[in-house]
Amino acid sequence: MKRMGRKKKVSMQDIADRLQISKNAVSLALMNKKGVSEEMRRRVHETARELGYGPYAHHESGQANILVLVPERIMSYQDNDHFQFFHDMIWGLERSARKKGLNAVITPLDREMEAARLLPGPFSDIPYRGVILFGIVDRAYAERIWELDTPLVLMDSYYHDLPCPAVTSDNLEGAFTAVSHLIEAGHRDIGFIGPTNLSTSHEERWFGFERAMKQQGLMIREAACLTTSKGYDYTAAEIAQFLDGLEEWPTAFFCGNDRIAYLLAGLLKERNQRFPEDVSIAGFDDLPYVNSEGLHVTTMRVEKERMCDAAISLLLSDLGRSREKIHWQVPPTLVVRESVARRR
Repeated sequence: MKRMGRKKKVSMQDIADRLQISKNAVSLALMNKKGVSEEMRRRVHETARELGYGPYAHHESGQANILVLVPERIMSYQDNDHFQFFHDMIWGLERSARKKGLNAVITPLDREMEAARLLPGPFSDIPYRGVILFGIVDRAYAERIWELDTPLVLMDSYYHDLPCPAVTSDNLEGAFTAVSHLIEAGHRDIGFIGPTNLSTSHEERWFGFERAMKQQGLMIREAACLTTSKGYDYTAAEIAQFLDGLEEWPTAFFCGNDRIAYLLAGLLKERNQRFPEDVSIAGFDDLPYVNSEGLHVTTMRVEKERMCDAAISLLLSDLGRSREKIHWQVPPTLVVRESVARRR
């Protein structure tokens, strides 16, 4: 019986021979040092991945890596009310990848790299099957990743003019369900608070709010809606300024996320508005908050585990390489709590 020999180890010389360049040029390109053009550097990295050179070689177990690119600002615990939500999603992706026999390499992206459109080290240091771009980054940076021509899925946000697969919660239908619940509880004058200018998620939640109101023939009072913000999300001061400008209070608010909902609950108390008797509140995301009176907010629970499984499955499918706008939406679940009082 003939014994099979061990597979020949790929060397830098093999890469040099394939590209018909010197071994020294290959070395400079792999170490990201000066001395070769950006085009040649790209070709060397591509060939290293193709041949399975050194760190680019797949493990014998058949495992491979998926890069999960995450803006650094949402990975910091300090001053980040959404930390738990993002934490659950990021490590949910890691678990979903592991179920497929893959490694999710969590790759932080800082503001400087984002502004300069620079790729983090893992893009050149390790082999990878594809990229999941999580959360909100500058559109130009998302396009930078898209231009790599590697399987790419956007997670929890997307861009209208970037033809790319994306997985999000079904924000429009979720908002429609939450606002319909407020209407069924007898509310007719409902306000909206959510920065629709910052992300497609909040934009879609506005559309769901608008659809629910119009379907019931209810008027949307512009004065009772706060839809723009200058930062990543509303500050308490922005919401307070909005509330202080109200001449007539709505009987309920739908908030674009639970962080806003709980900030609003605290600000209502400061203004002697009883919550939920005078003003009811519904939110979105199902964050583990509770207000000072022990009330939990009615909300739409984002099904994070299902979204993570969907993102990994989409990335690994043929659709992951698609240059088409493919949008997988995972329905959220209405969670009814004591923040909505019935109106007669």
